[in-house]
Amino acid sequence: MEEAGGTGIRRRSCTCSKDDFLPEESFKSFQNYARALKETPKRLADRLMTRSLDTTELHEIKARSEHEMKKSLTWWDLMWFGIGAVVGSGIFVLTGLESRQHAGPAVVLSYVVSGISAMLSVFCYTEFAVEIPVAGGSFAYLRVELGDFVAFIAAGNILLEYVVGGAAVSRTWTSYFATLCNRDPEAFRIIVPSMGENYGHLDPIAVLVCAIICILAVLSTKGSSRFNYVASIIHMFVILFIIVAGFTKADPSNYSDFAPFGAHGVFKAAAVLFFAYVGFDAVSTMAEETKNPARDIPIGLVGSMAVTTALYCVLSVVLCMMQNYKEVDINAPYSVAFSAAGLDWAKYIVAAGALKGMTTVLLVAAVGQARYLTHIARTHMMPPWFAHVSPKTGTPVNATVFMLSATAFIGFFTKLDILANLLSISTLFIFMLVAVALLVRRYYVAGVTSSADRNKFLICLLLILGSSIAAAICWAATETGWIGYCIILPIWLLGTLGLVLVVPQARQPKLWGVPLVPWLPSASIAINIFLLGSIDKASFERFAIWTAFLLIYYLLFGLHASYDTAKEMEENKSVVDGCKKVEEGTALTGSSSIQT
Repeated sequence: MEEAGGTGIRRRSCTCSKDDFLPEESFKSFQNYARALKETPKRLADRLMTRSLDTTELHEIKARSEHEMKKSLTWWDLMWFGIGAVVGSGIFVLTGLESRQHAGPAVVLSYVVSGISAMLSVFCYTEFAVEIPVAGGSFAYLRVELGDFVAFIAAGNILLEYVVGGAAVSRTWTSYFATLCNRDPEAFRIIVPSMGENYGHLDPIAVLVCAIICILAVLSTKGSSRFNYVASIIHMFVILFIIVAGFTKADPSNYSDFAPFGAHGVFKAAAVLFFAYVGFDAVSTMAEETKNPARDIPIGLVGSMAVTTALYCVLSVVLCMMQNYKEVDINAPYSVAFSAAGLDWAKYIVAAGALKGMTTVLLVAAVGQARYLTHIARTHMMPPWFAHVSPKTGTPVNATVFMLSATAFIGFFTKLDILANLLSISTLFIFMLVAVALLVRRYYVAGVTSSADRNKFLICLLLILGSSIAAAICWAATETGWIGYCIILPIWLLGTLGLVLVVPQARQPKLWGVPLVPWLPSASIAINIFLLGSIDKASFERFAIWTAFLLIYYLLFGLHASYDTAKEMEENKSVVDGCKKVEEGTALTGSSSIQT
């Protein structure tokens, strides 16, 4: 273990010793660990009050990976990464599941609602990705604006999002592969009744697919990009075939009962179908490997999301016009619909196209999730072994292998509907936090924002959050009634308008900024929280269990590792440049602390 440039930043080779997982002072001995546990309240207060700096994430934290990732991506690569990341399992499976169970033909409206929510989140992501182009994505953004603790809770859900999303797509891959082989979608799964309906459909093919994707992701980011956009272009031709051929077999009478489950069904489906848009945030994790982030990231993110939303809406209309929603297959809807329409040969083209699409989704997810874990490990909230970047391939090998192994394990056991609901909660929660962080970034800067302006900002933010939560509760609690919304909507408007009229912006974007601030991020907060009100109770229970696990891990390990690392960085910086701060510990309360 050696130090670079006298800065005290540790450089590690790819080994598997204890110091690669728990190198911090608190874990050197049982006595040290016992002392650290006694100091948990003090250390937790310190980390709660700590916010990182842009420069810290861009330089000191990034340097902990020893080797830099290669800057090889352009807006063209990001555009196709975005399309490849999103157009997959969501449209090819969840359209059938949600149209049959919750929305009927009105599933197209569900895609519009979830697409608007996703687009608002895309805009919030772009400003951060341009100004903080690091592999940590939303974890790094939240660490800078909302602090260490919130960033860690979000980070755990980010990792859950990717593992669960990859598992869902890998299982869907198996269903369409079975269709391509002219078999039932469940044919290649091993049924074990003793393990229960939700976890007893074992999927060995999903494990094999994850292993192949892992190899591709480890070898080269640029190579993965080339494979992705070639596969995505082929996939686009298949989608165009589905649209054209599907409309030739369209029966308008299937649209006679447009919204059989009412508005609640539309929004319940929209909350689950948000899964179909998951993946675009993986593009933001590639900012560190982008040649010109200020130009390439906005074009890549916004462009891919616009194309994807349009495709989803048209494809959902095609499916529900080809076949009555009551007859739609929930495992391989498009293949079965073509077969039912008398175009049995077409189901093979559809299945092959779906497989290509889901392969690119898995590949982009593998690239993105490994970069999230890499940056989290750079802060030592996860073992620093995961932060290692291979000098040969320029990719985070350890993080990639670990995340794909977890994905394969979950995909082997768990059914799609459980995965989709759980994934939507994590995603909506994280996107809501990113929108909050953008408001904090624009309206609060330590040393610039006065105490009075800070307090006014907090009041406005609480009005926005409170009214959004109230709307979600109101929607979940009753299927009728509009009086509550007549009270809630004006409160949201008051909070947002208050930011416009009485709180001055403390920071302007340097290179590219989100338009219509504060209206756009405020709307993003509202719609993400509102959609959470449509998620089922069981999914919230699973989400709560996972969050509780994250808290336990953080209090026992992550807190002490990141605290020790911060103090070590503070001491090294004090020696090098005379106590120059590497972080501001001001949060929104105005107190001060020096951390990393």
